[in-house]
Amino acid sequence: MSSRLIGVGVGPGDPELVTVKGVNALRAADVVVVPVMAAPDGKDGGERGRAEATVLQYVGEEKVVRVVFALNERSDRARREAAWDAAGERVAQLLKEHTSVAFATIGDPNVYSTFTYLAQTIGELVPGTVVETVPGITAMQDLAARSGAVLTEGTEPLTLVPVTAGAAVLKDALNGPGTVVAYKFGRQAQAVVEALRETGRIEDAVWGSALGLAEESIQAAGELDGRPLPYLSTLIAPARRDGGRGGKL
Repeated sequence: MSSRLIGVGVGPGDPELVTVKGVNALRAADVVVVPVMAAPDGKDGGERGRAEATVLQYVGEEKVVRVVFALNERSDRARREAAWDAAGERVAQLLKEHTSVAFATIGDPNVYSTFTYLAQTIGELVPGTVVETVPGITAMQDLAARSGAVLTEGTEPLTLVPVTAGAAVLKDALNGPGTVVAYKFGRQAQAVVEALRETGRIEDAVWGSALGLAEESIQAAGELDGRPLPYLSTLIAPARRDGGRGGKL
């Protein structure tokens, strides 16, 4: 009988935003893998990430397996690939020992998630493994709820941009129609603020980080001074709306 690898989205950090289906999947799995950041030597850095902290609200610590990923590695491709390979080998071993392995990821497993790379690796290491995903609440949904920003109306498009692709990509999106959401822009905060100002989109834009956690911060983008922000920062620049209620229908 084939083992199952289930990517479970556990939301942006607030334990109350894990879906009922997600909680059931975590509890039903034999083990729950959580990604942890690699230290400079490639080993477990010891820091408890958001996914692990959220999972521990619903399952016992004895069921959780920490697996090292180079989550913050962008310049050294060889080191990043080596970390993915090692993580894949560890999860492959777990799949040989257990019928069901869940992998907890912040947000949604199909939106900029480490789970994507893990699933590809497992497909090569353990052929026949059944891969499933359980959707999770995304940071943009949570920030919209907490800030009152409306993501889309009527026929408006919604564009999601990882600023790790470069501030120019964000600026192109801001020059287009609809709402623009930016992820992972903490290190390029100054460039993001400049892009918002140059495109005339800063007035209604809102920024947030650590949503649902004690250190939560939500601000109008116009209040940002360009200093570096947490890596997992989210920005919403709502569409220009001047047609009144239902104007975009």
